[in-house]
Amino acid sequence: MTRKHLWAAALAAALSVSATALSPRPALATLPVFDGSNFSQNLLTAARALQQINNQIQSLQNEAVMLENMARNLASQPFSALDGMVADLQKIGGLINQAQGIAFTVDASTAAFAQQYPQQYAAAVSNDQLLADARQRWQNAMSAFQQTLTVQAGIAQTVQSDTATLTALVSASQGAAGNLQAEQTGNQLTALAVKQMLQIQTLMAAQYRADALDRARIAAGKEQARAAYLKFLGAGNAYRPQ
Repeated sequence: MTRKHLWAAALAAALSVSATALSPRPALATLPVFDGSNFSQNLLTAARALQQINNQIQSLQNEAVMLENMARNLASQPFSALDGMVADLQKIGGLINQAQGIAFTVDASTAAFAQQYPQQYAAAVSNDQLLADARQRWQNAMSAFQQTLTVQAGIAQTVQSDTATLTALVSASQGAAGNLQAEQTGNQLTALAVKQMLQIQTLMAAQYRADALDRARIAAGKEQARAAYLKFLGAGNAYRPQ
């Protein structure tokens, strides 16, 4: 190869290296830029959203508690003493209805009293009639006193059941789950007090009836004595031996 050719090859190589050196290099990868303001804003938004969720959860919990309280307040009292109280009053009423002689009814009492406790005997009344009336009045008084004692015994027996009922109602009141149960228990306690008042009134009615019949017997006895005395006197002419 000639000198001319060697210089041409060297020049071409130099030009190639220069072109390579002068050619643009690939750009380096761009690093991400941290935006502190945007990050803070996003964090604040997330915190607010979380607070709203917590508020909603708390609201749902409050509503659940409210519904639970409403259900508890509307729950009915399972314990009831009404049947027992009614049964006791019916028993006492049955004892009153067993009255003999003078019944506890207006019409029957008026008719029997007018017949057996006359305000005045006729002059023609017989001694047998006077004796029969006196005996009937005595039987009326004795029956009334006996009935009073029976009513007293019946009421005394209910005192034990009333004590057990009162204990059960107080326990139910203290353990009431809601307003309705407490109110229903209070109503039963009121009913128990009314029942006891009715028992006392019944006993007073029996006692007053017995006292009234005994006083009426005494008053009628005075009229009977007057009628018997007049019969003994007859026409009022003194006896004169022949």
